[in-house]
Amino acid sequence: MRLTIDEYSKKFKMSKEMIHSKIKNSKINHIIEDKITYIIVKDKSKIEKNEALSTIVELKPKLKPTVATVISLYQKENLYLKEKIIQLEEKIDKLIDDKEQMLRDERDKIEDIYTTKDEQLKNILELISTQMITEQKELQNKSTSFQLNKKEELTELKEYLRSLDIETYQRKIIKKRFLEVYNSDSRIIQQNGKLFLNFNKYDYSDLLKY
Repeated sequence: MRLTIDEYSKKFKMSKEMIHSKIKNSKINHIIEDKITYIIVKDKSKIEKNEALSTIVELKPKLKPTVATVISLYQKENLYLKEKIIQLEEKIDKLIDDKEQMLRDERDKIEDIYTTKDEQLKNILELISTQMITEQKELQNKSTSFQLNKKEELTELKEYLRSLDIETYQRKIIKKRFLEVYNSDSRIIQQNGKLFLNFNKYDYSDLLKY
């Protein structure tokens, strides 16, 4: 059998540079026809067949190989090939199992990373949300207090009583008087558990007397 350099390169997985080097050094049998270089390759199947026959002849040089002998040799060869196929299939199955296990491990690893990241992100969002709600409530309370104080110019009863030059028991009497009527008296403003007065709008002389 003869092959071109391209065919020989593809069949035996050898670079063209390597082939040219071997031809140059006469390490490959070749011929040139019509300016085309052909590499002479012996038929492997014929070589193996010749070798098998040579072995038979060497083992029994005085006896001609019988049909039964040849069949026995082929059966042994087939058995050997079957064992090789089984071994290869086992190796392939093991490689597939190993590859699948690697993929499963990699998948589990990625899932663990995403789960951890999702949990961290969730905690961060919850913390930010809590802070925003707290800040919003504080701003609303401050805004409400500021607006009420600005619009109505409120004065806290407790602070006002402290500013008066009166005795402690008198302050208690006045405060008690306000507490008794604040639910029914529209002049008294209750805010965050504290009582406020608006002197610009109402007169409290009846409640502040002592």
